[in-house]
Amino acid sequence: MWSVSVRRSEANSPVPDPQPRLEALAARVAELEAERELTLRLAQTDSLTGLVNRGAFTAALCERLDAARAAGGSVALFVVDLDRFKHLNDTLGHHAGDLVLAEVGQRLRDDAGPGELVARLGGDEFALISGDREVAARAQRLLARLSQPQTIYGRVVAPGASVGVAVYPHDAGDASDLQRFADMALYRVKTRGGRRWSAFDAELRAENLRRQTLEAELRRALPGGEIEPWFQPVIDSHTGRVVAVEVLARWNHPEQGLLLPAAFVPIAEELGLIGQIDEAVFEIACARAAPWVAEGLIESISCNVSPRDLLDPAFSRKLIGRLARTALPATALTVEVTETFLLQDFALARRHIERLAAKGVGVALDDFGTGYSNIRALMSLPIQTVKLDRSLIEAVGRDGRVSKLVSAMLHAARTLGVRIVAEGVEHEAQALFLRAAGCDRMQGYLFARPMPAEKVEAHLRGGPLMDLAMPSSPALARRRHG
Repeated sequence: MWSVSVRRSEANSPVPDPQPRLEALAARVAELEAERELTLRLAQTDSLTGLVNRGAFTAALCERLDAARAAGGSVALFVVDLDRFKHLNDTLGHHAGDLVLAEVGQRLRDDAGPGELVARLGGDEFALISGDREVAARAQRLLARLSQPQTIYGRVVAPGASVGVAVYPHDAGDASDLQRFADMALYRVKTRGGRRWSAFDAELRAENLRRQTLEAELRRALPGGEIEPWFQPVIDSHTGRVVAVEVLARWNHPEQGLLLPAAFVPIAEELGLIGQIDEAVFEIACARAAPWVAEGLIESISCNVSPRDLLDPAFSRKLIGRLARTALPATALTVEVTETFLLQDFALARRHIERLAAKGVGVALDDFGTGYSNIRALMSLPIQTVKLDRSLIEAVGRDGRVSKLVSAMLHAARTLGVRIVAEGVEHEAQALFLRAAGCDRMQGYLFARPMPAEKVEAHLRGGPLMDLAMPSSPALARRRHG
């Protein structure tokens, strides 16, 4: 009876109205949807300029190409890079650079026509996707818009821009190739001074084909042993005797013949193969040079190190490990680093240099005189050698100011107890000036070009390359006419 009365009571109680709960649930769903849209928008937007970022741009480009493919239309991709932006950043500061980028983004947004999409790809690089068939006129409009000056911190700046263009389907059939071809056109403009535009054309297509072929051949060249060390002698300025050699990579291409590093190193770096090339060349060079050192024919060999390797925190340990697998003594190896690397990461440079020096490996500062001529590094790091860059050497003896500068640099290096090697010596007058100014060692075409190991060994066993005792030496005459 009691239970029945309870059930009757429950049956008579009012049913709660579900509407408030449904409204609250709908409001929460709307909030979550708004948050999702905001998160998605932020993920697709460049925070500095408010333009779409690289990820959203790539997706949009693929969608535009799909639509153009279905409709039989075309899509033009304009890639924009500011000129001298690094200089502006260095002189006015990064905040000023951000203000310039924000203004460039606003100008591109204001200039965009119906259906056009503007993006910031990163750094000072922007992109425009357009259906405009008048590519030349559109590119000129971009240049005109971006060349107008703006005022930053009370200073008028006009960095200008370079533009590369590629068009679907005329130039490329997919988004990846379209971006790559527009970048190639942009790069050509940058190498010619900037402040203009260029379209992808037959010349660049031929270059792209050549590059693709070279990439495939480069991947086969490493296991095939086609890339090998060559050696350029370094002579003692006073005796003319070869005291060291610099190791330089050469590619014995089966069809194109001997290729210099400029023809394949940039591609190898992009493909991630430069480390393998450096290791292979290093180990072969050490194996060939070890007997020369053991017999007293030379004192040491020097090897260039790529900036990418130097930025690896484990680089010096890896190098020491590779050296230990060869017969070359650590004291017979000199590693050449650039001033640029010291400026990039001085703390990391110190660790590498001190670790190498502790094992007896010598360190040379390469291209000295082209950058900041880092005296601080010479004073605080165990650097034993500086190599004067060829851009300075070519003017000594002809340009009084350069001659005085080189003499002062030689004096400063001597004061710090650092050995000096002059690169790019091509004329006897240069050699005589450098020797008189106190330069310890020299290398260049005046003495010998880079050569394979067999030829180097023949030179080493044949005596001095050059006698600098007389202004016009018989030895030099024999070399000129031999």
